[in-house]
Amino acid sequence: MSLSIGIVGLPNVGKSTLFNALLKQQAALAANYPFATIEPNVGIVPVPDYRLDKLQELVGTNVRKPATVEFVDIAGLVKGASSGEGLGNKFLANIREASAIVHVLRAFEDEEIIREGSKNPVEDLDVIRTELQLADLTTLEKQRQPKGKIEKEEALRWEIVQLFKERLDRGENIRNSGVADLSEDEQRITQDLGLLTAKRELFVLNVSEETLLGSSIGELTKKFSDQLAVPIQSVIVMCNKIESELSSLGDEDAALYLGELGLEKSGLSRLIKSAYDVLGLQSYLTAGEIEVRAWTVKKGATAPEAAGVIHTDFEKKFIKAKVTSYEDFVAEGGWKGVKENGKLRLEGRDYVMQEGDIVEFMIGS
Repeated sequence: MSLSIGIVGLPNVGKSTLFNALLKQQAALAANYPFATIEPNVGIVPVPDYRLDKLQELVGTNVRKPATVEFVDIAGLVKGASSGEGLGNKFLANIREASAIVHVLRAFEDEEIIREGSKNPVEDLDVIRTELQLADLTTLEKQRQPKGKIEKEEALRWEIVQLFKERLDRGENIRNSGVADLSEDEQRITQDLGLLTAKRELFVLNVSEETLLGSSIGELTKKFSDQLAVPIQSVIVMCNKIESELSSLGDEDAALYLGELGLEKSGLSRLIKSAYDVLGLQSYLTAGEIEVRAWTVKKGATAPEAAGVIHTDFEKKFIKAKVTSYEDFVAEGGWKGVKENGKLRLEGRDYVMQEGDIVEFMIGS
C-alpha cells in the first residue's frame, strides 16, 4: 500500500524547510533502496521501525526494507489560488491522489521572514481550507443532473453531490468535524472526482526552537488542538529548523542531538506515526534470508488482503498464513524457535491482521 501525503501551506510558513528535510532523508533512502523513485516535488522517506534491526540480526540478512511514506509538495498557496492566483492552483492536481493532507502552519516569529498572507495558525488554516473548498466547489459545479429515466446509482450519486455542495457552501469541508466518516458511496465519489476536502487532515505547527524546548510536546499539542478546533491526534508540533539539522545527521548523531534537546522523537517520526493513526493503518512484517520488510495495510485487513499488498495474485491464491507476533519471534530466537515452542499459528482467510504480526504466506499455484 502506498501512503502519500500532500503538503500544503501559505508562503514562508516553513513548508520548504520541512520538505527539504524530507528530501535529505529520501537521498539516504535512495542510496540503499533502488525502488525509490525521485521526482522534483516528491519525497519518499522510510517509516521509522526499530523492529527491522532486530529481525535483520535474527534471520541473518543484509537487506532491510522499511515501509515508506511519499510526501508530495504543493507550491505555497495564496488567497485566490483556486481561481488561478499564485502558483498553488497549478499543483492542486498533484494532491488529488494523496491519502491525506498535511497543513503546515506558521507558529513562530521571525522579523527576517516576511509573512505573506500568514497572520496566525488559525487564520492560515482558514485561508488554505477556503481555497481547497472553492476548488472542490468548482469540481462539483461541473457535475450535471441526470435527465430522464435514471438508474438508482445515478440518483444516489447526484444526491451525494448536492450534499457535498451544501457542506461546502456552509464553509465546511466535505469530511467535516460533524461527520464521523464518509459512507462507502460517498468515499467512492470523492475518489472519482478527486475532491480535496474529503481527505483526512494532519496539522504541522512550525514553532521556534525556544517554544519547542520551553514547553512539553503534550502541552503544545493540546494548546494548538484547542486553538484550531481539530482532533489532538492530528496535531504535530515541531521546529522545522531542528528537523532540517537532524536530517543531515546519521542515526547515532541524530539520537544524541535529540537527547541533548530533551526530545524523544523527531518531528518527522511523530508526523509519520500520526499519519498512520489518522489513516487507520498498521504494519506487518516479513522476515527471511533474502530480506526483512515492513508492509502497510489498513487496520482490519484480513490475511488474504495483506498478502495482496505483496502481490495482487497472492490475495486470490491465498491458502494459509503462518503467523507469530514480533515479541514471540524475538523471544524464541526466530522461525525455528516459535515453531518448536508452539508460538507459530496457522491462520485462514478470515484472520484479521494485527500490528507487528510476522507472517509467511502459503500461496497456491
